Amino acid sequence: MTSGGARPISCLGRTGRALLCAGALAGGGWAAQAGPVQVEVADAAGKPLADAVVFLDSADARKLARPLAGVEMAQEKRQFVPGVLVVTAGTEVLFPNRDTVRHHVYSFSPAKKFELKLYTGTPSNPVLFDKTGVVALGCNIHDQMVGWILVLDTPYYARSAAATGRVLLDNVPPGTYTLRTWHTRMPVGAPAQEQALTVPATGTATASVRLTGLQP
Repeated sequence: MTSGGARPISCLGRTGRALLCAGALAGGGWAAQAGPVQVEVADAAGKPLADAVVFLDSADARKLARPLAGVEMAQEKRQFVPGVLVVTAGTEVLFPNRDTVRHHVYSFSPAKKFELKLYTGTPSNPVLFDKTGVVALGCNIHDQMVGWILVLDTPYYARSAAATGRVLLDNVPPGTYTLRTWHTRMPVGAPAQEQALTVPATGTATASVRLTGLQP
């Protein structure tokens, strides 16, 4: 998932910084053992699937998750930018309107219900996303505007590449994880698909994911 933050979802970057901090706390030996995880995501027909969000969950991963800073979900050319944003729980998100028309941003999702009534510019107060889950965004004025914010409690996440459907999560410490995969084309309310994954002390952990039941 390119990583959370103010840009389309990114895996390396913010994730890398979080791991550096964790490694410093746990000691150099722990950090040296962290390695890569490579995942290939495909659709029901076996074709590479772009823009799937892949993330690793475990009790230890949840302890390392920290809120992100400086995160934005903008409105530009009557679209949400980025279309999908991944953040960790506790992150505050600004919603700057960079269009010349007013927007009315809202969500009825259980993970976060909120409303930013007709406005231009940037609201002074960010929106706090303190509960994990999928938050679907809309605009009361422009029905074609749809966006998503995925709120996680892990620092290990990435988005699959357009051409290959591949994801690389770097600097993941060894252990047992639940590998979860989510896509905007999954039915509304459907949980992320999950499978077990063990990350070895040395070498690269690999996994294949096939998402079925995707909407057109």
